[in-house]
Amino acid sequence: METPAWTLQRGEGPLIAAAIHDGHDVRDELSQWLALPEADRLQEEDPYTGAWTAMAPTRIVVHRSRFEVDLNRPREKAVYLHPEDAWGLHVWRKTLPGEDLERSLGVYDAFYREIGALLRDLIGRYGRVVVFDLHSYNHLRAGANGPPAPSAANPTINLGTSTMDLGRWGGVVERFEQALRSFVFCGEPLDVRRDVKFRGGHFVRWIHQAFPETACAMAIEIKKVFMDEWTGQVDAQSHALFGQALIGAAHEVLTQFPVGGV
Repeated sequence: METPAWTLQRGEGPLIAAAIHDGHDVRDELSQWLALPEADRLQEEDPYTGAWTAMAPTRIVVHRSRFEVDLNRPREKAVYLHPEDAWGLHVWRKTLPGEDLERSLGVYDAFYREIGALLRDLIGRYGRVVVFDLHSYNHLRAGANGPPAPSAANPTINLGTSTMDLGRWGGVVERFEQALRSFVFCGEPLDVRRDVKFRGGHFVRWIHQAFPETACAMAIEIKKVFMDEWTGQVDAQSHALFGQALIGAAHEVLTQFPVGGV
């Protein structure tokens, strides 16, 4: 039996957390066409981000790999058909059959239909919503034993805010950002900056275009200092600390937008 493409857990209140690149699953019929080794796929996915969705009562965790369909891309770019679509990686052994492509795009369409309905429902109940779009990113591109990427251009947490109206939502971002910066990680405050490494992808852009006055969506990219990005091995303690920081920051947002008062 085919596993679901994503899980949606509904909760009370205006906060939503999503991990749309957490997944590693690929449909069985696509396996024969895959050229990219599993380890290489895992390196470019965002494993363990799904657990961090505990920061919000409503949680979205995607189980399908971004190499089947990338829900953070526009529809016409959601399936990596060519190496230039996937950082030069050769994903497929041959041209993907049309019926398989359409099934992947069907997953994309169904996801956005369900999330659109979810947002309309929660906005109807609470007036406004805040969406935390959780990701992680590599910083050891020079190799497992190579030097890490310079910290000046690679903050521990990058907040992507370029797609939102900061005149409307700046206070929400500021509250969230300051709460994260006050969290002590490995003896030092977290390095949290905006729009340095990433500026926000299609998912948050779509949310802001569809619900410009009632939805604030923050793209949150956490550097993979909580895991070995080459082997996929997680450091459970570091991972849990990031989870604590996110829960605390979400609570600060909720004090500004309390249930029933957003």
